[in-house]
Amino acid sequence: MAQDRAERIDALRRKGRVQVLVIGGGINGISTFRELALNGVDVVLVERGDFMSGASSAPSRMIHGGLRYMENGEFALVRESLRERNLLLANAPHLVSPLPTLIPVVDRFSGLVGAVRRFLGGKETAGARGALIIKLGLCLYDLYAGRASGVPRHSFFGGRETRRRWPALRSDIVGSALYYDARISHPERLGVELILNSEQGSPKALALNHLGLVGLEPGGAVLEDSLTGERFTLDAEIIVNATGAWIDLTNQELAGKAPRLIGGTKGSHLVIANRKLYEAIGETMIYFANREGRVCILFRHLGQVLAGSTDISVETPDGVRCEPDEAAYILASIAEVFPDIPIAPDELIYRFSGVRPLPRSDHSLTASISRDHSCEWLDPAASAAQPVLNLVGGKWTTFRAFGAAAADMVLTKLGLPRRMATEHSAIGGGRDYPASERRQAWIEGLAEATGRARETAERLLARYGTRAVEYAHTLAGGGDEALLSLPAYGRGEIAWIIEEEHPETLADLVLRRLTIAFTGELSHAAVLELSKVMAAARNWDERRRAAECAALFAELNTNHGVSEAMLRRRDTDQGNSDVRFEEGPHEPAVPQRQMS
Repeated sequence: MAQDRAERIDALRRKGRVQVLVIGGGINGISTFRELALNGVDVVLVERGDFMSGASSAPSRMIHGGLRYMENGEFALVRESLRERNLLLANAPHLVSPLPTLIPVVDRFSGLVGAVRRFLGGKETAGARGALIIKLGLCLYDLYAGRASGVPRHSFFGGRETRRRWPALRSDIVGSALYYDARISHPERLGVELILNSEQGSPKALALNHLGLVGLEPGGAVLEDSLTGERFTLDAEIIVNATGAWIDLTNQELAGKAPRLIGGTKGSHLVIANRKLYEAIGETMIYFANREGRVCILFRHLGQVLAGSTDISVETPDGVRCEPDEAAYILASIAEVFPDIPIAPDELIYRFSGVRPLPRSDHSLTASISRDHSCEWLDPAASAAQPVLNLVGGKWTTFRAFGAAAADMVLTKLGLPRRMATEHSAIGGGRDYPASERRQAWIEGLAEATGRARETAERLLARYGTRAVEYAHTLAGGGDEALLSLPAYGRGEIAWIIEEEHPETLADLVLRRLTIAFTGELSHAAVLELSKVMAAARNWDERRRAAECAALFAELNTNHGVSEAMLRRRDTDQGNSDVRFEEGPHEPAVPQRQMS
């Protein structure tokens, strides 16, 4: 993927026609692209924003079977999800790891009547789940996960043991259940690594971000480069509409009579910097139903606490963000299980929101809408000029199975055989990932190659898996220079990301190639310093660099609850207030700090 954007756009322009055009660079579109590319199809993926910038960047960071889906009778989905969870633990161990999960139990029999009513097709209800129904669900969960899942089976604790281990939980807890799912540290990176693997595995495959569909003409799909405004046409035998919550809007560009397929719901999350809460939850995720019966989660993530989520029907996916009332709702839910841990407003360091691309449904209870996926050809009556396959629904964990199913339908349509399956294909830095007995030697070798401390090498393995070796090679044994405002990152490391992973805007780099917004390392000084590195790599002039900073500050303030004033306070808190960078004519003065 180390090819500049102009060359990639030129390569796309020269193609003129491809077998398949995938529209949408979220996790399901990328998965379909990967399946087709690795099976020899001439396929192009375009994404109007950055890769993984929509709902795919806003999941709960859980890789899970979906315990609560069993309440809706979706046993096949749970079985498939657990299988995919197990595969991800094996194929992407640098990003996906086991997550012990605790369910506080408040009584023994709640939820039984509602569950029976749902099984008999009665009205949906939500409420507390007692010990008996939790036990039944977890037994099935372990059964579906299989003995080769690699994670322990569930267990129960009585009230005394629960209070001993988690003393800050509400006092009326009568017990708890512990089971295992998985978490993903950096979902956006996994998506980018799938693209890298696809292009490396198939010279014909090409994926471009900031290139969107704006219409369909007799010569093919009209694409617009959002960075330059240039438009050109690309013809395709088949179009895959993988635009998630935007599927209906995309179909309006492709067909005269587009049906309504999607009925999305918004899910919002908070990142909380509260040490008492961090210590109270320990290494387990707290998975609980609030007083409305809505399932909420709370777990350590990248040194902070991640909490969520909401589930609100929305008419349009554009412009969604975590609103103040949603933040208050999540905080009130946390207070139900940890009533003696106050959370101050300034401890909310980041918030994010996305729209789940759920199938259109008449369910009054959003939690009852299926999270399963389906592939639907656009009906001929819709009057599309080309066959259009729509990817409807889906959850993050099942992206590989969803992409494989979509690819099978496309391969059948093209009359091509499947040559390769991906169940056991390592992803990105998960390839040749060192087993526990080789881990220390591997880290020490990387430390020597990069000239950085052993602790830094360990951090690089956690960030990039075995791809960290590629970064080490760029240093040619010369070591790397730590950034002034982000000493855990090297200047050469950032340059390597920019070169290899195609962030095209400063927001792409800061919000989707790095995790500093979640860790709390994101500061005003960090934005300025990263903009300098990116300007040098992309040959931006000062006006472009300043515009990129302004756009990022606006996005952080509007969509993530992070104002410039908050970022400047972090400069002081993190000791960056004395950092000075070479200033442009539009930048305010920033003090300087010399590297020690």
